[in-house]
Amino acid sequence: MIRFVKGHGTENDFVLLPDPDGTLVLTDDVVRRLCDRRAGIGGDGVLRVVRSAAHPDAVAMAAEAQWFMDYRNADGSAVEMCGNGIRVFARFLVDEGLAPPGELAIATRDGVKAVRLAREGDVTVDMGPTNLPPSERKVTAGGHSWPAVEVEVGNPHAVVFLDDLAEAGPLDVAPSADPPFAHGVNVEFVVRRGPRHIALRVHERGVGETRSCGTGACAAMVAAARREGEGAAGAAGLSYVVEVLGGRLTVTERPDGHVELTGPAVLVGAGTLDLHWWEA
Repeated sequence: MIRFVKGHGTENDFVLLPDPDGTLVLTDDVVRRLCDRRAGIGGDGVLRVVRSAAHPDAVAMAAEAQWFMDYRNADGSAVEMCGNGIRVFARFLVDEGLAPPGELAIATRDGVKAVRLAREGDVTVDMGPTNLPPSERKVTAGGHSWPAVEVEVGNPHAVVFLDDLAEAGPLDVAPSADPPFAHGVNVEFVVRRGPRHIALRVHERGVGETRSCGTGACAAMVAAARREGEGAAGAAGLSYVVEVLGGRLTVTERPDGHVELTGPAVLVGAGTLDLHWWEA
């Protein structure tokens, strides 16, 4: 039997596949079919729960973290990091008794991440430091172009500031960046709601517009803080409320430059996949 669990973080939803020994053959096509909202289970991505020692991308981290988050976008592409996904991943480990509540170390393609959670309630992830490369980029969507702030949060982001989120138009087609990003980019369209309070819409590479993006919330917070003349390593810590279509997240930049993401992680159900469907 192939078991699955469905979960979400601020409505950024995932199919979790418990595969501790790394025996499943997870092809791009299988991921696309699992994430199909009509012919599969439906989700923005797949989280394979595998022991670090059993996965070639994580074996070097096995001494630091027992579990590896093998995250794939809905198009099947492997991704460095997912802020909403890792919270759901950690909630699964604790609920299944695979890890105790408290502080967990979880391996990702962006290195080992520290996650804090109790048996109930929100989950906090140390996303590590962000990087704002000095660049001049433009983003175009719906026939309109805007300057964009490049932010690296394990994966690449382009943050655009607007007066109204509706200006971004429909985000079913990926916005283009000039100059382009070598491996694609997540694009956040951001408005200011008040002091240390922003809202965003996001187009995730390999997925489309999603209800939330954890790394995108971190990128938007850091870009907004710099725009307001706040933050940077060595400064006093500060927190922003980040509204996404699926709820609210809190992003805190610590004095050491690390960014922490706090928000819900909900497991909504579980089941088994039909083997004939999987093998087809």
